[in-house]
Amino acid sequence: MSTTPIADYALLSDCHSAALVSRAGSVDWLCFPRFDSPAVFARLLDDEAGHWSIRPTGTSEVSRRYVDGSLVLETRFETPSGVVLLTDLLAVGENERGHDLGREAPHALLRRVRCESGRVEMEAEFSPRAEYGVVRPLLLEEPGGILARGGATLLRLSSTMHMEIADGVAGARFTVEEGDELDFALQFGAVGEASPAHWDDADIGHAADETLRAWSSWAEMHQSYEGPWAELVHHSGRVLQGLTYYPTGAMIAAATTSLPEVVGGARNWDYRFCWVRDASFTLDALWVAACPDEAEKFFSFLTHAALGNLRQGTELQIMFGIGGEHDLTERELPHLRGWRESRPVRVGNGAWDQGQLDVYGELMAAAERLKDQLGEMSDVTREFLVSVVDAAADRWREPDQGIWEMRGEPRHFLHSKLMCWVALDRGIRMAELLGAAGRIERWTAEREAVRDAILREGWSEAAGAFTQSFGDDALDASALVIPIVGFLPADDPRVLATIDATLDRLSDPHGLVYRYRTDDGMDGEEGSFLLCTFWLAEAQALAGDVAAARATFERVIRFVNDVGLLSEEVDPQTGELIGNFPQAFSHVGLVNAAWAISQAEER
Repeated sequence: MSTTPIADYALLSDCHSAALVSRAGSVDWLCFPRFDSPAVFARLLDDEAGHWSIRPTGTSEVSRRYVDGSLVLETRFETPSGVVLLTDLLAVGENERGHDLGREAPHALLRRVRCESGRVEMEAEFSPRAEYGVVRPLLLEEPGGILARGGATLLRLSSTMHMEIADGVAGARFTVEEGDELDFALQFGAVGEASPAHWDDADIGHAADETLRAWSSWAEMHQSYEGPWAELVHHSGRVLQGLTYYPTGAMIAAATTSLPEVVGGARNWDYRFCWVRDASFTLDALWVAACPDEAEKFFSFLTHAALGNLRQGTELQIMFGIGGEHDLTERELPHLRGWRESRPVRVGNGAWDQGQLDVYGELMAAAERLKDQLGEMSDVTREFLVSVVDAAADRWREPDQGIWEMRGEPRHFLHSKLMCWVALDRGIRMAELLGAAGRIERWTAEREAVRDAILREGWSEAAGAFTQSFGDDALDASALVIPIVGFLPADDPRVLATIDATLDRLSDPHGLVYRYRTDDGMDGEEGSFLLCTFWLAEAQALAGDVAAARATFERVIRFVNDVGLLSEEVDPQTGELIGNFPQAFSHVGLVNAAWAISQAEER
């Protein structure tokens, strides 16, 4: 059973795939060559599902940091006999700068051990288990390292250090003294393709230097935010970039699958896909945190993936594989015990064919915000965006599953109606650019009809707030989006009442906000939701209560881990991070709330 706290992990990314490294120096999650590929290390979900650890043999004090505006991780082990620095990274490729981050990623995980002082005894254990632990590869010693063959995967570990092989595990104990360095490179290959070439120490060192330079160049070219919490905002921008799949511009919701919303429960989902909603939020946040030059690529990706369905009159699919795949059928992996016995472990996501009307609004909000970054839009992209607005006009009266992907009967969720209003509103603003001036009259009529319906049926006198769905008295934190998208001013009495009701009835003992507290058809409860708490801070800032907004923001960032990462939720009893990790939604919320507070302070 995997028990390492989620907050103990750090993210590595090459903008193709992701790895998680624990404070103990163990790579417990790695998917090669894509974010959604079957993991070759999955100890995150089961002790027997593969890992690669390098650490001192005895006790040590551990500290970590990312190096100089990058996702290159340094872990410092201070032992009674000396100090060792472990550097970990996923190589991003040769001569990549600025916009090209991830262009030619070699699918290589690099690790460097350097003794800074004294003399330290170390141990290394290399235990690959392909296909989420199903395959125990054959490990073969070869000059300069080890070759791992099994299933569809081939892995080459390059190192000058000799490792003993037994029962599918390669291990070694070794001692380093001040000034000693040892380099390792793990490269991915596939059966039927040429094996990756062996890397010597010079190759590894060069690739590591190039990766650090590439991240630093990207940060220098893209990150100019100078408001409050600038370091956290910039780092969140790098995390969001690290969750972007360079070849297509798709953006994943998180780097993992099946980290639970409640410990030991069944609310375990695969987040390694591109939700239209999450990716649109990400682009919007990158507008603040990192100048999103990926906007044109992302809209091209979505146009290619979705336009055919819209042309045929079907709704916009809510999520896609990072290569544009439509069928994301969900299945369980019963051989994995799950993080802290949280079962089942799932891959794929059964929500892929749900109807969620809010995606039209998030997409159009991002398109309108980023229209200058989209450059000269192609005719097909214009057609796609016009089709999105038309779909909102045609479908807003229908029930759906909503932003939280309820797995029960469709309902008339307020947030879904609100975001259809946003799609129409932004479509009207962009009509000339989209060549859709002839649609303005109809879009305006539908926008006003949505507005009337929300004001009439979305407000509850009994609840004293905007509610989760029409005719309902239950609260939902997504109602905080009303002032954020400009539907009503933040100082409107109904908005202020909704903010107060959220604080009073949707907050946990830490002052964080739940999504909702109603029965959603699933067993068990969930933690407080970090994005929703950032929404609260943003709404408070827009309402002019900057002191309250700052206090809310500060409450959330107490849960940022030691390397600046957030998961999806916080356990209200223990205060620990839970849910998939790192979570784009949470970092999006951080960026947008910081920006809103900075703007409120300027006003």
